[in-house]
Amino acid sequence: MAHREHTKVISIGNRLIGGGKPVLIQSMTNTRTQDTAATTAQILALEEAGCEIVRCTVPDMEAAAALRKIKKQIHIPLVADIHFDYRLAIASIENGADKIRINPGNIGTSEKVRAVVAAARERGIPIRVGANGGSLEKHILEKHGGVTASGLVESVLGKVHVIEELGYDRLVVSVKSSDVLMCVKAHEMLAERTDYPLHVGITEAGTLWSGNIKSAAGLGILLYQGFGDTIRVSLTGEPVQEVRTAKLLLRTLGLRKGGIEVVSCPTCGRTQIDLIALVGRVEALIESYPADLWTERDLKVAVMGCAVNGPGEAREADIGIAGGREEGLLIQKGRILRKVPEGELLDAFKEEMDRLVQEM
Repeated sequence: MAHREHTKVISIGNRLIGGGKPVLIQSMTNTRTQDTAATTAQILALEEAGCEIVRCTVPDMEAAAALRKIKKQIHIPLVADIHFDYRLAIASIENGADKIRINPGNIGTSEKVRAVVAAARERGIPIRVGANGGSLEKHILEKHGGVTASGLVESVLGKVHVIEELGYDRLVVSVKSSDVLMCVKAHEMLAERTDYPLHVGITEAGTLWSGNIKSAAGLGILLYQGFGDTIRVSLTGEPVQEVRTAKLLLRTLGLRKGGIEVVSCPTCGRTQIDLIALVGRVEALIESYPADLWTERDLKVAVMGCAVNGPGEAREADIGIAGGREEGLLIQKGRILRKVPEGELLDAFKEEMDRLVQEM
């Protein structure tokens, strides 16, 4: 796996990105930011799931003012998402935003962009600039004959240059598209032309089902090539699911340690227990444990349906179940603990998990 270690190091609140530092997981709230109680509650749930940077939309001054109260109650860097009104960017900075996301093209005149950059410079707040397939400038669409990877790169570098010409370079850059291969190509081109940290994601990826597949394909390619200092999995639904997907993706690629990996067989005619239901209950049980239990430890759980691969997979796991005829074996690191009737497997598994937690 490639590592893009030459990128600039940028601080976002108390976190650092770039320069080969760990890829950080980002998500975005879908509450009304003005509703500080709901927004804070959602951010705290995101934190518990493993979110490391959170973004909130700021559509008006009430939302900008709400950032101050929200920030006092959360523990991760807070990013303000701004469009159209430069005054919202300045107000967000004044109310404690750790980073702002703007589009210099829709923020207003050059004087207004200058005012935003001055406010960011005064407090050392990084600015994220980006381009996506749904918001390319008319002249770029005409030049490139529609939305293309080269057009995305030209657009975002133009925005970068606007801010650089104002003497500011604490920037994070993103190019996003719902077209996976176009997004990959754009990042390959962009990485050759800038050393700013990259925020990566497949935008408007879709629902939990289709969005996870598109995000895993696109982000997997990008991360394997070393592109990406922060990531967001964009899903239509509950933001906590975005974080869970991102964590699993980073662990799968060897970019993150700590967490629980559940392996299970696809089932076949040899399976003689209700494995599909059992795996679902095992995953739900695992999610009931505090996420911070596994931040420094990798745990492998195997839930297998029959005697062909079951004992072997379970032998390699920290704890596993190997199914039989309406019963199953509980196995820990290759050692058979006991044989349990199917109806008691989940309770027996929980007893062993609780024992593992106590020993940690």
